[in-house]
Amino acid sequence: MRPQIILFGDSITELSFKYGGWGASLTDTYSRKADILVRGYGGYTTRWALFLLHHIFPLSSTTPPVATTVFFGANDAALPGRTSERQHVPLEEYKENLRKIVRHLKECSPTMLIVLITPPPIDEEGQQQYAISVHGEKAPERTNEVTGNYANGCVEVAKELGVSSVNLWSKMQATQGWQKKYISDGLHLTPDGNNVVYEEVVKAFTGAWLSANEMPADFPHHMEIDPQNPAKAFQERCLISTFTKKDM
Repeated sequence: MRPQIILFGDSITELSFKYGGWGASLTDTYSRKADILVRGYGGYTTRWALFLLHHIFPLSSTTPPVATTVFFGANDAALPGRTSERQHVPLEEYKENLRKIVRHLKECSPTMLIVLITPPPIDEEGQQQYAISVHGEKAPERTNEVTGNYANGCVEVAKELGVSSVNLWSKMQATQGWQKKYISDGLHLTPDGNNVVYEEVVKAFTGAWLSANEMPADFPHHMEIDPQNPAKAFQERCLISTFTKKDM
């Protein structure tokens, strides 16, 4: 079986398989090397994500994923007293929820590569326009300053627990004009924004031990197959047992 990589998060993960999405790009990079599974849930917070852990990452699994990205925080950082107040998770609870997620993943597989991804920065002007168009109000539901606190908290937890992290909040703001280049509606990502996530995740994977270039393909390359003796290439990969005599 190909190893599995699970992308676990909110809508930014759920949308990652759309055209230009970071999940789709990962699938292309790890083609024939690993299966990329998307487990993204729009609107979810770390509080609600805890209820999914045993379903997505059962401790009884004999084939846990080799790597998991954990990408929450954009909804946790919703402001109290605004339309999205139901999604608000206090910062300290958010950090503790991340700890619980990481501990569960480590219990699921001590060798699993875990990458925490911070929420991206908030384009406050775009958030305000979105709030007006959807809710008829001018108050944005998130601010960049508050979201930055959650991003810092995410990085702190990663360091504390000895796992990798990607600080999108800081990375994206290093580019001039990031608001329109990377953020589409004040919160979600443009294709360029998706590309930043993709590049940073690949960097984290490669910097650990999960380089696509160094992983073996699941079956022989077609140029390795001798048309006069095709079984040889599969025998060398110990795959011949998966074929019947009729198949050969």
